[in-house]
Amino acid sequence: MLFHQFRAGGCLSYLLACERSHVAALVDPEISLVERYLGEASSAGLRLKYVIDTHTHADHFSATHTVAQRLSLPAVMHRATEAVHVDLRVEDGEELLVGDLRLQVMHTPGHTSDSMCLVASDRVLTGDTLLIQATGRTDLPTGDPAAMHASLFGKLLGLDDSLLVFPAHDYEGRSSTTLGAQRATNPRLQLRDPAAFVAQMRSLSLAMPTHLTEALRTNRCGAKSVAQMIEEATRSVPFMSMQEVRRRIGEGAGDLRPLDVRERDAFEAGHLPGALHVARGQLELRIDEVVPDPSTRLVVYCDLGKISTLAVATLRAMGYLRAAALDGGLRAWKEAGFPITSGEHRADAR
Repeated sequence: MLFHQFRAGGCLSYLLACERSHVAALVDPEISLVERYLGEASSAGLRLKYVIDTHTHADHFSATHTVAQRLSLPAVMHRATEAVHVDLRVEDGEELLVGDLRLQVMHTPGHTSDSMCLVASDRVLTGDTLLIQATGRTDLPTGDPAAMHASLFGKLLGLDDSLLVFPAHDYEGRSSTTLGAQRATNPRLQLRDPAAFVAQMRSLSLAMPTHLTEALRTNRCGAKSVAQMIEEATRSVPFMSMQEVRRRIGEGAGDLRPLDVRERDAFEAGHLPGALHVARGQLELRIDEVVPDPSTRLVVYCDLGKISTLAVATLRAMGYLRAAALDGGLRAWKEAGFPITSGEHRADAR
């Protein structure tokens, strides 16, 4: 078996392949590592066959849908998943054939209702069912501590102690363990009584994931996160440095008009000299009124440069092909000591 583990913070993902055929599967991919996955597969001469999520992730953004779409591969999850972008729904006891490798599906609900482990000849990818010195939490949507107890003690711990365990998360820099080591030392596995185990899981005081709502929305629907939308916009629009904008404003260059897309009260409290104003929420409806000439050269800004990047992508799609984003945003402009004007907004660019 060819096997590669990837880490993005505490998130672990896996590229595994048949050594003879170089047919491969990608398991629990994370969105920020897409190019690394594809680069690793290409350099090793691997042919991806499946992209698999062991469960619906609630703490990060899955790349399963992105990679599956990009490479025309089947996205694989357990049948119980609520995700809509799944091409192959598998059930307990079924196998995925990856060249000569066999990945057996073990349905292990508890962390989520669609959680599953993938059992190979010498290892098991446990998703968030079994972690190193812990288990997955059971207080997120579709979690169930009683189901977790049944999955652990009725299924997973029935496997051979020598199996290597590769989880989907570890925040301590650890890469793997064995099932026997976890049986002997994992604190959460020492309470075999169902009621005691459930009480233990319900007593855990764990902070909610930062992007819980957004992660569930994107991972269930195959949608894009805000970060993805900003990244895509960044690739499709030009930027102008603060120094260049300051130079042009200072020289009185009439060919460049700053456009502030913050809310009106923020604009009136301070903006770039000569700036026009259209709040981002009104951009599509009011830009023709404020900037009637689509050939006007615009430099668009907001506080941090994120909303303005999305705004420039919108403007260019609407025909304002000379719009660029201020690199850095107004906050960085102020920190650099560049000039600021306050007062009412200008009506239009004429």
